[in-house]
Amino acid sequence: MSESSPLPPVRLTSEAELARDALAAPLLSRAARLARWAGPDTRVGAGGELVEEQLPGAADALGLTGDDAAATASEAWRVAVDTGLVEIVDEEEGTVAAGADLALLTSGAPQDVLGVWLTALETVLADASVPDLDDLVDAMDGGGEIDFSSLSWDPEAEAAFLDGVLGNLYLLTVSEGGAGESPVPLPALAASMIVPDDMGEPTNDVLEQVSDAMMRLDDQFRLLEPVGLVDFQPVDETLMADTDEESSAAADEADVSRYGMVRLTPLGLYGLRARLLESGLTAPAVGDLADKGADALLDGTAAFPPTAARAETEQWLARREPLAAARELLAAARGGDAGAPLRRLHCQQALSLVGLEAEPALREVLDDAELGGLARVWLSEHGAADVPPPSEAMIFWLTIDTIAAQLAAEGNSAELQGLVEGLAQQHGSFFAAAWRVDHPATPDVLEAMGRLHPDKKVAKEARKAAFKARSQQGG
Repeated sequence: MSESSPLPPVRLTSEAELARDALAAPLLSRAARLARWAGPDTRVGAGGELVEEQLPGAADALGLTGDDAAATASEAWRVAVDTGLVEIVDEEEGTVAAGADLALLTSGAPQDVLGVWLTALETVLADASVPDLDDLVDAMDGGGEIDFSSLSWDPEAEAAFLDGVLGNLYLLTVSEGGAGESPVPLPALAASMIVPDDMGEPTNDVLEQVSDAMMRLDDQFRLLEPVGLVDFQPVDETLMADTDEESSAAADEADVSRYGMVRLTPLGLYGLRARLLESGLTAPAVGDLADKGADALLDGTAAFPPTAARAETEQWLARREPLAAARELLAAARGGDAGAPLRRLHCQQALSLVGLEAEPALREVLDDAELGGLARVWLSEHGAADVPPPSEAMIFWLTIDTIAAQLAAEGNSAELQGLVEGLAQQHGSFFAAAWRVDHPATPDVLEAMGRLHPDKKVAKEARKAAFKARSQQGG
């Protein structure tokens, strides 16, 4: 993901709801319980880990049984230490006490709770990038140091791979028309990191890499689910058993869910957005602009998908009186800069959400060269009486402004091509008059019309008109 290109805006639940989700996450809940369980007799090793003889007691305090009980308790203890729920009092003695941040989980604000959870998330993400413990033991040399070269494992590359996968999952979740709240198949996530965009049919070697990555992600998402980042359906273990029954294999391939499914939770969306912002990426959230001025709203929603732009605008309007909001939007829509036509288009869309209480603001700009056209459109659409007809000059100006906004929003789209064809057909002398329009975008709009119109004769007229317009503006 490019640092200069903003991601689609995410819709987050309230901080209070997210904080409740964080407290309910199994891993953080266990860490808090162990922090309260720890006492004067609790002992830790040099790295802050519980000494081995105390792991059964920790597991019992968590109500854990079975082969994984000690490992699960050990993981929860590490999170308790890393998040400040437990503090090491004396490193030599290995004594501990409840940390200052433990009280935040019961008496802190939602932001405080989420801060603790974000720290826990970083701990788990670091763990998820580490190879299996058995592999690490096998890779230790005689001096107890890990020989990373024998693991074929690069810690930085592994962390970058997981970050890339989570970034793709975030993008799939927040993009309009993307996965949304639906789970994403694990093979698709693995392929997004392995298969080149320009590759048609993946080679056997690439498919093998995808399969390896999928199994690695299966292990990693199993670790990430208890912290509340994802909802995860692991790979069906029977798929890894050899079978000679072709019909069974065919059934397996038809049921993609057996290869693993994952989706971000609301808390996971919050966590990944926080990490993206921390890394310097622009990751907006719906509601970010609600307390800002109309200029920030119109500029900020320019890159938003339609649904998100509407949701952001509705939140902005909800905090203002309709008449005052309309006046602020109209004032922000003025200007002769390159972004002004798109601002006016977004202003018109925002005003469509405002009722007749805004009528006085629209009547105030009826004689304004830049806003008079859109004001007449709004008043007519809302059934207002005594709307003065626009002059021919205003009609042409509004036409150029509208096409300039469409070019900025969508480029050379099929919809815009249809608009261009319709204009040229309905107004035989359109280009003869259009080049005289006193609008900064007139030359660029006419050049675009020349590119978009399929009729060579009409396209030539448009290009000639563009040349005249540029000459008139001194270009």
